[in-house]
Amino acid sequence: MKRVLLSTLLLIAATVFSCGDNSTDDGDDFTDSDGTNYKQEMRNFVQNISMYSKTEKPGFIIIPQNGHELLTVNGEETGTPAGNYITAIDGVGREDLFYGYDDDNAATPAADRSYMTAFMDIAEENGVQVLVTDYCSTHSFMDDSYEQNAARDYISIAADHRELDNIPDYPAVPYNINASDVKTLAEAKNFLYLLNPGPYSTKAAFLNVLKNTDYDVLIIDLFYDGTEQLTPDDVSSLKVKANGGSHLVIAYMSIGESENYRYYWRAEWEKNPPSWLAGENPGWPGNYKVRYWDESWQKIIYGNIDSYIKKIIDAGFDGVYLDIIDAFEYYENQ
Repeated sequence: MKRVLLSTLLLIAATVFSCGDNSTDDGDDFTDSDGTNYKQEMRNFVQNISMYSKTEKPGFIIIPQNGHELLTVNGEETGTPAGNYITAIDGVGREDLFYGYDDDNAATPAADRSYMTAFMDIAEENGVQVLVTDYCSTHSFMDDSYEQNAARDYISIAADHRELDNIPDYPAVPYNINASDVKTLAEAKNFLYLLNPGPYSTKAAFLNVLKNTDYDVLIIDLFYDGTEQLTPDDVSSLKVKANGGSHLVIAYMSIGESENYRYYWRAEWEKNPPSWLAGENPGWPGNYKVRYWDESWQKIIYGNIDSYIKKIIDAGFDGVYLDIIDAFEYYENQ
């Protein structure tokens, strides 16, 4: 099911945005001993990013990845949909739904798959498009991934390795290839998720590869090599598929962790970290947990002309793909 109603709530703009001023409580989830409701704090964060972005650029697309428990008031698959959060988003990304949950190129266990699809179906039933990234390289597994996702009206990519630094060479053309113009996420039938342009020697080579694709949605980074930002001309050049139809270009952005290769990073933070910066993620060196509800961190992300999201909007992207939405799990388990 696709979104059919325009969220007027998100287009009513306050003239001045500040962190936390547009938050609304969707329910009573896990609350820590200090009174912090970590799920609701993440909902508030996403909702405020959405409000700011859609005011700066009407129609701007918001897609949080993972953290699917935020979709219901109590964080359970049988719970009441979290209306304010669902209204704020246009899509939801989910990794490992059918392949890759325990190991790449391995089927996700049935119990885990059923748990996650229950939330994904809640999203679809409430007009939020589901985008699935499965990690598998065996052709029969890739075929099965595409077929299972399509049967549920999810759009998907079967990434043949987790580095997300290539365009899979199978299938030869995008699944459900589509020559029509794609102006909204609801019109998309497939997507490409390519975050790491390392194999491409120059920005021009990277852009040329993307221009020669027929995916309906491109999810890429704002920066070519961690430092060289894509320009409005660069992004504009990616808005047309090789077959002539228009498509959407979405920027990846992590909001639940800070990355030491981003423009906002300060070298002194490693010895004298700001109050919002927590420990390094042992699984991803250079990535640091953040207290995402902290106003200083949120100001880096949205709400002002120097913010990360403003750079994405000014570069001409059609939307943003928000990662580490499930950061609430880290704090709930402390």
